[in-house]
Amino acid sequence: TGAQQSATVANPASGASPDLLPHFQLEPEDVYIVKNKAVSLACRATPATQIYFKCNGEWVHQGDHITQHSTDRSTGLPVMEVRIEVTRQQVEKIFGLEEYWCQCVAWSSSGTTKSQKAFVRIAYLRKNFEQEPTAREVSIEQGIVLPCRPPEGIPPAEVEWLRNEELVDPALDANVYVTPEHSLVLRQARLADTANYTCVAKNIVARRRSASAAITVYVNGGWSTWTQWSGCSTSCGRGWQKRSRTCTNPTPLNGGAFCEGQNVQKTACTTLCPVDGAWSEWSKWSECGAECTHWRSRECSEPAPRNGGRDCHGPELDTRNCTSELCTHAAPGAEDVALYVGLVAVAVCLVLLLLVGVLVYCRKKGGLDADVADSSILTAGFQPVSIKPSKADNPSLLTIQPDLSTTTMTYQGSLCPRQDGPAKLQLPNGHLLSPLGTGRHTLHHSSPAAEGADFVARLSTQSYFRSLPRGTNNMAYGTFNFLGGRLMIPNTGISLLIPPDAIPRGKIYEVYLTLHKQEEVRLPLAGCQTLLSPIVSCGPPGVLLTRPAILAMGHCVEASAENWSIRLKKQSCEGTWEDVLQLGAEPCTELYYCQLEAQACYVFTEQLGRFALVGESLSMAASKRLKLVLFAPAACPSLEYNIRVYCLSDTQDVLKEVIQLEKQLGGQLIGAPRVLHFKDSYHNLRLSIHDMPSSLWKSKLLASYQEIPFYHIWSGLQPFLHCTFTLERLSTSTCELACKIWVWQVEGDGQSFTVNFNIAKDTRFSDWLVPDEVGTPALVGPSAFKIPFLIRQKIVSSLDPPGTRGADWRTLAQKLNLDSHLSFFASKASPTAMILNLWEARHFPNGNLSQLAAAVAEIGKQDGALFSEAEC
Repeated sequence: TGAQQSATVANPASGASPDLLPHFQLEPEDVYIVKNKAVSLACRATPATQIYFKCNGEWVHQGDHITQHSTDRSTGLPVMEVRIEVTRQQVEKIFGLEEYWCQCVAWSSSGTTKSQKAFVRIAYLRKNFEQEPTAREVSIEQGIVLPCRPPEGIPPAEVEWLRNEELVDPALDANVYVTPEHSLVLRQARLADTANYTCVAKNIVARRRSASAAITVYVNGGWSTWTQWSGCSTSCGRGWQKRSRTCTNPTPLNGGAFCEGQNVQKTACTTLCPVDGAWSEWSKWSECGAECTHWRSRECSEPAPRNGGRDCHGPELDTRNCTSELCTHAAPGAEDVALYVGLVAVAVCLVLLLLVGVLVYCRKKGGLDADVADSSILTAGFQPVSIKPSKADNPSLLTIQPDLSTTTMTYQGSLCPRQDGPAKLQLPNGHLLSPLGTGRHTLHHSSPAAEGADFVARLSTQSYFRSLPRGTNNMAYGTFNFLGGRLMIPNTGISLLIPPDAIPRGKIYEVYLTLHKQEEVRLPLAGCQTLLSPIVSCGPPGVLLTRPAILAMGHCVEASAENWSIRLKKQSCEGTWEDVLQLGAEPCTELYYCQLEAQACYVFTEQLGRFALVGESLSMAASKRLKLVLFAPAACPSLEYNIRVYCLSDTQDVLKEVIQLEKQLGGQLIGAPRVLHFKDSYHNLRLSIHDMPSSLWKSKLLASYQEIPFYHIWSGLQPFLHCTFTLERLSTSTCELACKIWVWQVEGDGQSFTVNFNIAKDTRFSDWLVPDEVGTPALVGPSAFKIPFLIRQKIVSSLDPPGTRGADWRTLAQKLNLDSHLSFFASKASPTAMILNLWEARHFPNGNLSQLAAAVAEIGKQDGALFSEAEC
């Protein structure tokens, strides 16, 4: 052997060095033991005189090595290859201490070299899934998320989905994708997606199948358009006619709801019966004429033919010879002179009547102009207007009422400021309007608001009462006339402004405003649509308003034109919800308009009814505002303690309901509420608790976090979503709790709550969350407005006509940051009245009236001619 080695070293291949460290041509790799089959590890090195395996720091016995020698043909150096086998028993001996590993050590005359470590693991796949998909019924175009958490295994199991035993390939279907957490997501459910879905997990050991989840995609029925009214059932007299529609737009499928409402409508009709004409009696014979004839006539008027009746038959004029009498001729022109005299007399009477009418009109117009131009109104500013009554001995007790009528006009000016024309703004130079005093207006509507029980009793007789909530907790109501007023539901941010002259003069309306709970009203949502506001009713429906009322309500949308399509929906009399306005688009009707602000929206409507704001996300960047609120029991008599985390839509009405609920449960507020922007990314909301002292408390939650499904939050139809963290204190003497609660959307930003409080201390429920609103739910007449009525009239009459240098309503809109709504204001009879109504809706009761007064006064300074006129 020594001679062979010397010969090998003495005659190396060209370029080879006799002193080389061994290097590995083959190193051992990670392997898995499947069931009880032993695995083989191999390594090969050159030049090598010895190779041994070391496993978990101990040398493998020489007898367990299988060695093979060869020579590298290219270098002439010796090559050694060694293999060992590792059994399941060897690995299990150190199970739980560390992972089992092996590596090779090779020797040559120059030294040793170690290979990489190869880990030997026992492969397995447990039988039970950590989470399996569940059966669901979803509406068409609604998103579906099927969760799947595969069984624990080594190596980790790969997941695939089967639809009716056929493999689901997201690469072939853009509507499907699988999340990193192995959940199957269908972006928009289709009828073809109705199937049984199975989650399959597999690795080198086994293949496991979850229980199949049946997904049913249903289609709610929708009404087709009404057919034309049929002809009247009778050809003469009273009858009926009908029209119909079918539940085929679309047809309900897979258990979808059938259309609500009637499929046939009937109405009474009257077909006028034909009346044949009949002749009247003949007139007397005329005098004998110059031609020795006289005549008589009759008319087809007893009765006259109508409604398709036959005309009279026979002649209308009958003539005959009168030669039996002496023919005489009357004096020429006598009858004509009498006719002309009569016509002149009638013309003179008409001219006199016309002159009298013109004089009356001028006197009235002069009186109105004098009232409008009365300088006392301007000098009084925004002070309360006191109208003194007549003397006490007057039984009628007449009150001097101001002229509250306004001339209805349609705005004819352009949207661009005019630089010429006569000055029409008759406002004095300087500060026009004084701040509103604290006194009350004596001009008011004397009709008191109806008592709750009487009002509800009257409502119960109406057909629409069935869809209103019972009770008066979330309802405001009052009796209003042409002076207008305001309804408010306290602590909800919901109000209804009825501007002056919105109710026709001589009419008195009992108006209500109510907030619906989501479970009371079925609002269908499709696709990515989400409810952004409360569902609010104002009525009664069908009343006549001559000017738009303004409905104010909160919303939870972070609006941007590129991320959202927002629509105002209104429920029709048949119960179906219709899109009446798309925000940001040209309105298709002048009955509705909506201004969307950061926290609230203001809906102009000339028809009362039930409204809601619905949005549809156009990208995954669209987000809604959630308000995160924590509550816990005020006292803890037992070892167990619960913390409730509510995830609410960020509107005042939902927060009010949760506070009322927690008051009943005896909960107390923990810290200040937080706002979280929840994105349309199909990811769930996760909540977890951390940093809790383990020596005092422990969590009874088995998982590391809790989840609220994405669609439960995104739809907005489940208002009181929350998670409960159940904790247990190890001793009854423990009264302090310090921990941190994290709330975050998967792959998104989160919020943390640092909780630190004394559970034994009797903490009063925090009422500051929703401060009580000032005032009563119903305000009638001038007390409902900050701007006095007469001052309002003056501003309207002065700024409605187009003014020089922009001294008109357009400048007022610009100063109040409302210039993006000029086209809507211009479409109304009084643009200035619309601006003032919106100001009242936005700023009552805490608006800065001085700023409005300064803005109005500044408009009056824009015209030089007006400036000099005011100084005079």
